[in-house]
Amino acid sequence: MTLAWYGHLKFKFLEGKSVFTIILFSWGLAFFEYCLMVPANRAGYLSGTFTGYQLKIIQEAITLAVFVVFAWLVLKEKLTWNYLVSFALIIGAVYFATAFKPAAAVTGGH
Repeated sequence: MTLAWYGHLKFKFLEGKSVFTIILFSWGLAFFEYCLMVPANRAGYLSGTFTGYQLKIIQEAITLAVFVVFAWLVLKEKLTWNYLVSFALIIGAVYFATAFKPAAAVTGGH
């Protein structure tokens, strides 16, 4: 998704193209990630291994880790201390989301 969402900012062959063309290109790239993410989320959730919240928090952390490398290599941006602290807090969120078993869902009644 990182390449689909941000790659067009640096791809020379997309310069001067319409926004519609760039959207189609990005959707084409994103399609392959969706082909992996949908079954992975389904397997993780339906197996009872992860909750929906846990899957989303883990996905955001993975996305951020990939983006850090992408921003450094492709966008030529530096990783500054404030971004590093932000990343550490998100890793903390992954820990808190996955380290403790969620309470059993309450059914029926109010």
